Amino acid sequence: MRNYLLGLLIGITPVAYAQQHTPADYVNPFIGASTSTAAAGVYHGLGKTFPGATTPFGLVQVSPNTITGGDNGSGYSYEHQFIEGFAFTQMSGIGWYGDLGNFLVTPTTGPLRVIAGRHAAPGKGYRSGYDKSSEIAEAGYYSVMLTNPDIRVEATAAPHSGMLRFVFPQHKQSRIQVDLARRVGGTAIEQSVEVVNANTIEGWMKCTPEGGGWGNGDGKADYIVYFHAEFSKPLKNYGYWNAHIPEGQSRKREAIESAAYDSLVEKAAIVRNTRKLTGKHIGFFTEFETKANETVTMKAGISFVSVAGARENLAKEISGWNFESVRKNAKELWNQALSKATIEGGTEEQKHVFYTALYHTMIDPRSAADVNGFYTGGDGQVHRQQQFTKRTIFSGWDVFRSQFPLQSIINPTVVNDMINSLVELGTESKKNYLERWELLNAYSGCMIGNPAVVVINDAYSKGIRNFDIAKAYMLAKNSVEKFGNGERGYADGISQTLEYAFSEWALSQFAKQLGHTADAAKYAQRAKSYQNLFDSTHHWFRAKNADGSWQPWNNGGRIAQPTLESNAYQQGWFVPHDLDGLVSLLGGKEKVIADLEDLFNKTPENFSWNDYYNHANEPVHHVPFLFNRLGAPWLTQYWSRVICEKAYHNSVEGLVGNEDVGQMSAWYVLAASGLHPVCPGDNLYEITSPVFDKVTFRLEPKYAKGKTFTVVAKNNSANNKYIQSMTLNGKPYTNHAIRYEDIAAGGVLELTMGPEPVK
Repeated sequence: MRNYLLGLLIGITPVAYAQQHTPADYVNPFIGASTSTAAAGVYHGLGKTFPGATTPFGLVQVSPNTITGGDNGSGYSYEHQFIEGFAFTQMSGIGWYGDLGNFLVTPTTGPLRVIAGRHAAPGKGYRSGYDKSSEIAEAGYYSVMLTNPDIRVEATAAPHSGMLRFVFPQHKQSRIQVDLARRVGGTAIEQSVEVVNANTIEGWMKCTPEGGGWGNGDGKADYIVYFHAEFSKPLKNYGYWNAHIPEGQSRKREAIESAAYDSLVEKAAIVRNTRKLTGKHIGFFTEFETKANETVTMKAGISFVSVAGARENLAKEISGWNFESVRKNAKELWNQALSKATIEGGTEEQKHVFYTALYHTMIDPRSAADVNGFYTGGDGQVHRQQQFTKRTIFSGWDVFRSQFPLQSIINPTVVNDMINSLVELGTESKKNYLERWELLNAYSGCMIGNPAVVVINDAYSKGIRNFDIAKAYMLAKNSVEKFGNGERGYADGISQTLEYAFSEWALSQFAKQLGHTADAAKYAQRAKSYQNLFDSTHHWFRAKNADGSWQPWNNGGRIAQPTLESNAYQQGWFVPHDLDGLVSLLGGKEKVIADLEDLFNKTPENFSWNDYYNHANEPVHHVPFLFNRLGAPWLTQYWSRVICEKAYHNSVEGLVGNEDVGQMSAWYVLAASGLHPVCPGDNLYEITSPVFDKVTFRLEPKYAKGKTFTVVAKNNSANNKYIQSMTLNGKPYTNHAIRYEDIAAGGVLELTMGPEPVK
């Protein structure tokens, strides 16, 4: 840990501590940038964020990659000692082996190496050690000094393109090489590259489940990355490597990780004197002589549609070679985006945590469309859309809880875009239901529930309705019928039953608003299915077999009953739509409050992965706010402040669990602002104790009547964490929740804070 912090302190640039701060100056992309299972104490690892350059909701991420394979979804982990190269696409905060990490660019000198070199037996590879103290990460910028060879690398990005700047040593055989087969968690199964003029290459990489990737192929990711790359130094001495991959050779994650696979690639033929090459495992290189400290730059446009799209993306965004201009523009884009939620008060540590959390909530759902609006649809065909931006990476099971409730305040257009994208995908693909975890049109089937139904109902309830409502309702209904509790009244497990019950409630609310009264009644009844798994003998939820008999009850009580990524004690609190019904089952409010207090009191102080309040994973993220609805708001105020203090830090290990595509950070942004929902879709945000003296949300005129909504905490401090009184727009306010409509109307919620709870 001391080494992590040392690297961070050295890596922070002077501008971050200049007198005039901007929101982007507080962003520390190293927060959460570790996949270490040892540090996390659990196989899920830590934040799994990437430190490289990107823009708000951008298609491109130019980031260092330290490892290929394993469960390293971001391609990077801070404690690793080598950098393999710099990719132009990355995923943020995910497990399940990850994906993307395409178009891996590495500067090298000396003899050509065609493998990264993680295995000693096949020989030295193209990866390099690096000076940890030189590593700098900022919003829209990354820099590092490689040590073998000594090459300084800088990265910046535009929404659909990116730029790398290299400072080479004096050498007669300097090189930029591109591993076109490389992919996080697997490999591209086929690639093609063509030299189109003296400074430019174009091509594509085809990634399918056969090559591993998302879920090691089980996530069904199937996409093509197209590129158009230009080099500041002419391509006078270029070539390719082309490895023979035998028919029947596995291309999955465990295969490409092996020394045997590296041996295959190391035998690649070196090809020259041709302008185009296509193969199963190829790369491109351009060699040149360099003077000491000579700068060579490359830039690339990326597209998931076509080479022409990649070419246009680069031409529209990075027409020249001014690296500093692109870097400045990236920072300005981040300052504009981060100004959607501004803060006053708090410590320097807390400001870094807040703005980095907000930054992480604005990586996904990213654009999947080119600058001209073209995108690849669920039918594999190219479509053009002017009414919305096609978006991708919908980690539904995670993000319906905090991420989308946050974005519905500060970026409702993004919410609307994602709904349009899911609805279009449902029909284009002819699946006719809504995917719960979407990646580049893939119906991955990852996780459980029907989170897209929850997000659609939540948005519609808030007036975010610029999508095909009839089509959305049809797909939502089909989803709940395909994956739900059905007429039987329970699913295969506690997690499944409770999650499905909530999405059935969401559908009933959506139906009610649309006037489908019969459906509303039907799904409202199904929403009570959670009750069918309550075992009065053990006074908790218990899974049933298909014939209705109880599954065995393990020794050890509620924490010993397995559920999906949790235990029965944790999952059993997930009845957000019917808390009164849950309280009745559990014996009344006093018993429930006592039980919840016990849950928190047994939680480790550092909130690492545990059997009680496990903030490292999503099923319990609403639980601190249940105290509000149980008539004990001071406990919500206490515990939300404790979690903000203990589970989030300005360090590599500053996230106790996977970032999960913005969810972990969105929880902090909302809770630290004094607001968080219990039940997305009921339009209520619970009021809690803000970390900051003042938080101002900038609202979108298209969806909100007001310009800003501000939460003010008077007399706020670490000791004064309890709300004494409240006013809304100057009038006394006694509710411990506020409606979305009141937030969107604009105004000021003023809280007076004190050291003692008001009971």
